[in-house]
Amino acid sequence: MKVLRNVEDALEFTNGNYQKTVGLVPTMGYLHAGHKSLIDEARKNNDIVIVSIFVNPTQFGPNEDYDAYPRDEKRDFKLCEDAGVDAVFTPDAKEFYKNHKTYVTIEDLKDNLCGKTRPIHFRGVLTVLTKLFHIFRPTNAYFGRKDAQQYLIVKKAVEDLNFGINIIPVPIKREDDGLAISSRNVYLSDEERKAAPILNKALEKGKSSIKKGMKAEDLIKIIKDEIETEKLADIEYVQVVDTKEIKDVDVIDRDVLVALAVRFGNTRLIDNFFYEV
Repeated sequence: MKVLRNVEDALEFTNGNYQKTVGLVPTMGYLHAGHKSLIDEARKNNDIVIVSIFVNPTQFGPNEDYDAYPRDEKRDFKLCEDAGVDAVFTPDAKEFYKNHKTYVTIEDLKDNLCGKTRPIHFRGVLTVLTKLFHIFRPTNAYFGRKDAQQYLIVKKAVEDLNFGINIIPVPIKREDDGLAISSRNVYLSDEERKAAPILNKALEKGKSSIKKGMKAEDLIKIIKDEIETEKLADIEYVQVVDTKEIKDVDVIDRDVLVALAVRFGNTRLIDNFFYEV
């Protein structure tokens, strides 16, 4: 497995594999079973698999957890090597964004859900991904459905900007008790960790209740009522949005994303499910 520490090394690696199919798994490191499921999917369908490990500063707001975001390079490298990754790209942020003036954004789709409280987040996501896509020229790029708004935004941006890359969604990986696996789960106290599976429990209750023609507000109430049985849960949002424009719907009469963000202490967790009519 090659370790690529800068853009120059990455471009040299790319040029040597230009005629092969390339699967890219973009990550911020602190890899877990969810990331491994992305790598495994990439390994099935590509000649070359590349994992980027980069805590991207441009997608963090001033009061967010960039400095505290968990990092463990040694563990990450071992997971990648064991999973058959061909190259890991882990650049220094100062080199990667040296004298950087250009950003990539998207209209409308960024303004709802997580974008309401994280206004620069998706600009940072699309900027780093644009750079990675240009550097590695992947055939396929793999994204977890837990970050559903990110997946929908990246899919639309790739279509709009004619990147010619297949954006492949991979199902949410969960702990035995249903909690969606996330690097941020390590922030939870023991008590908060015991409380956090209420999110999946609430979504499962919503999933069993949802049907075409149902009012979105009724579904939201079912989910919120369940979450509110857990005293440590502080709801940021529970919303039902269409999967094209990421706008709130009144009635479930089209394909929708049912998404939530909830805080346990200082830890913000997201989860979701998709429903097709």
